Amino acid sequence: MIKQGMALASAFGLAACASVPASDIASGSAFAPDCPAVATFLDSAVTQGRTVGASALIWKDGRELCFERAGLASREDDRAFERDTLVQIFSMTKPVTGIALMQLWEQGRFGLDDPLYWHLPEYRNLKVATGIGSDGEPVLRDPSRPPTIRDVLRHTAGFTYGGSQEPADVVWERLQPLSADNTLAEFSQKMAQVPLLADPGTRWVYSASVDVQARLVEVLSGMAFDDYVAAHIFTPLGMTDSAWKRDSGDLDRLARIYVADENGALSPMPREAWLNANFAGKPMTMGGAGIVTTVDDYMRFARMLLNEGELDGRRILKPETIRLMSTDMLDPRIPAENRMWLPTKGTGGFGLDFFVRTAPPQSPEENRGTVGEFFWDGLPSMLFWVDPAQDMAVVFATQKVPFDNALHHDFRDAVYGADYSGMPPE
Repeated sequence: MIKQGMALASAFGLAACASVPASDIASGSAFAPDCPAVATFLDSAVTQGRTVGASALIWKDGRELCFERAGLASREDDRAFERDTLVQIFSMTKPVTGIALMQLWEQGRFGLDDPLYWHLPEYRNLKVATGIGSDGEPVLRDPSRPPTIRDVLRHTAGFTYGGSQEPADVVWERLQPLSADNTLAEFSQKMAQVPLLADPGTRWVYSASVDVQARLVEVLSGMAFDDYVAAHIFTPLGMTDSAWKRDSGDLDRLARIYVADENGALSPMPREAWLNANFAGKPMTMGGAGIVTTVDDYMRFARMLLNEGELDGRRILKPETIRLMSTDMLDPRIPAENRMWLPTKGTGGFGLDFFVRTAPPQSPEENRGTVGEFFWDGLPSMLFWVDPAQDMAVVFATQKVPFDNALHHDFRDAVYGADYSGMPPE
C-alpha cells in the first residue's frame, strides 16, 4: 500500500503549496503555522496510504496563509484532489444547522430553555427507556423533566442516533426516523416515538438532535430547511458551491469516499447510496449531515465564525451569539463516562453544536489546539476549527472512513507543532 501511494504521489506530484513566507507575517503575531510542514504531512499521508487525497486551507490574521493539497480525489478516474474538489462533509453540516436555528433565536422565535414540545408538540409525551421487557419492548418511565431546546443544541436531550445496544434503539430500528424516504416532518413524528436514552441534561449523547434542530428551523421560519439555509447562510456568505441536493454534472468534481479495511487498505465506497440520496428526489434533508461543499466555501463559513458572525459586510449572527455558541455548556456533574467519545476530541466540553476547548492539551497524545478554540468534524475524516486567540481558521478535507482521529492528530501537529502549549498568547 505504501508503494502504491508513492507511485500515486509520483504521478500527480507532491502537495501543491501556496504559502506566505514567515517574513511576510504581520509583526507581533504570536504564532505562524508551518505551511511546508502541512504540505509534508499531506504528502506523507498519501504516500503512506493513510488516505487517497486531501487538502488544507489556513486563514490567519485576515488573509489566506496557505493552501496545500496532495493525492487524488478519485483514484479510479485518475483525478487529482484540487481546490475546487467537492467533498461530502457529513457532520460538519451540524454547525451550519446550529447557526440557522440561532438566527431564529435572535429574532425572538423561541427561548433556549423552552421545552421542546412548546414548538414541536409531538415531543410532549416523551419517555425514558430503562430496559427491555419480556415482550421485547422497552420498559418506560417519565423523564425527570422535558428536554429543552438548549438540550437539543448541546446533545443532552437524551435522544439517540440508533445503532447501539440501548433499549430505546429497539424502537429506532423499527421506525427508522432518518430514512431518506422521510421528510423532516415525518422524521420528527417518528423521532418523538423513540424513547430517550436518559433523563435530559444527565448525559452527552451524540444523536439525531441536530435533525430535530432542522425541523425546528422549518416550523419557526415557515420555510423548507434547505431553502432557509440557502437564503440566510449560503447566499449571503457567497457559498455558491454548497448544497444538499446536487446536479449529476457535479460528479466530475466529487471526491470519492474510501473505506479502510482491517489492514488499512483503501477501497472506494459504492456511490449508489449517495446517488440515491442526492439525485433520486429523496425527500430527506438532514440537519446533521448531507452538505456537499468545497474547502473554499466552508472556509467562508469558518471565517464568518472567526469574525464573530460577519463576513464581507454581511452579518449572519451577532458577536454575542457566536460567543454563546462557543462556550462550554455541559454541566460539570456529567462525568467523562457519560460523555461518550467526546473526551477523545480534547480537553473541553460542548457549546451549541461545537466542541469547545477549555484547557491546553494534557499529553502528547492529545490533539494540539488553543484554549478557546471551537470546532467539529465529519465521518469521512473531515475537520475544521476556529482559533480566536490565534485569529485563525482551518479546514482539512479528505474522504476516508472509518473516521481517522490519528490523521487529525498529525495534521494539528503539522499546523501547530508537536510541542505547542495550547495557551492563548498574552
